[in-house]
Amino acid sequence: MRSGDFKTSYREDIAILQTTFVKVCIGIFIVALVGAVLIADNYFIYIVNLCAIATIGALGLNIITGLAGQISIGHAGFLAIGAYASALLLKNGVPFLISIALAGFITTISGFIVGIPSLRLKGLYLAITTFAFGFVVEHLANIWVSLTNGANGLMVLPASILGFTFDSDRSFFFLVFPITILAVLYTRNLVRSKVGRAWIAIRDRDIAAQTMGISLSWYKLSAFAVSSFYAGIAGALYGHYMQFIGPTHFELYLSVQYLAMIIIGGLGSVLGTIFGAVFMTILPELLKYIPDLFRQSYPVIVERFADINLILYGMLIMLFVIIEPKGLYGIWNNVKTYWRMWPYTH
Repeated sequence: MRSGDFKTSYREDIAILQTTFVKVCIGIFIVALVGAVLIADNYFIYIVNLCAIATIGALGLNIITGLAGQISIGHAGFLAIGAYASALLLKNGVPFLISIALAGFITTISGFIVGIPSLRLKGLYLAITTFAFGFVVEHLANIWVSLTNGANGLMVLPASILGFTFDSDRSFFFLVFPITILAVLYTRNLVRSKVGRAWIAIRDRDIAAQTMGISLSWYKLSAFAVSSFYAGIAGALYGHYMQFIGPTHFELYLSVQYLAMIIIGGLGSVLGTIFGAVFMTILPELLKYIPDLFRQSYPVIVERFADINLILYGMLIMLFVIIEPKGLYGIWNNVKTYWRMWPYTH
């Protein structure tokens, strides 16, 4: 325990923000971010909005994979269900807040159904099952033309609350940012709850957890359900923000990207999830400048750049697993520890 950091009540001990310094830093960050959005150009706000949406989706994947230890490679399928469900509900006259809640509920049911095989499968076998689920959803989005408009995609109405339409980058920020904060706070509390501790116990030693009286079937299904709900909300927000969705938006590439977020950010860490979501959202935007550098000298790089992106994601995951298994969150902790102990080395 740090010197002077003492708890005198249970309320202080369970507080999400433990110290005044942390509260002040987070307050300054929120004020600075809102101020930057108010004066920044649309491209910057666009990136911030994508980071916020990615954070919500990555939190869901980190719940099922990072906390509960159930490997999922079909996260894009849940995002697609949430996006199409909310788009179709809003198109048929359902208010936005109700449509996004129903989209989350529909995705939760899908996750509950997909989670049933997890009662008997784990590891690589479960990964293959979720991988197949992602392909099934993508295939249905292509062939169910009467519902999804097939490969032509579906126009999505912008989000609207009490007559105010969030149809610009700046206005949409003030919709997605509070939802992201609520998702982060809820996940932080969930990790420390009985349910979160049960997930961690199952991840670490499922047989020992069952011996202690933890119901493996119930908690595995609940992890899939909660994870799917987050994905559904993220998919719905993405659809209303882009105002157009199609099967190509929810391919295997997206599942790999979300998996990279939680591995690079830090498995099982809420703060690491935020780091990973921001990093993996900004990285593709930076990589867009690479083809311009090699367009004249190496045109093959431009032609095969989509494949190169996947190779880079795989290399990043390998590097973080080898060099720093705890991801960006581990690096952050190491930096904090260094400065906390400085100038003493031990």
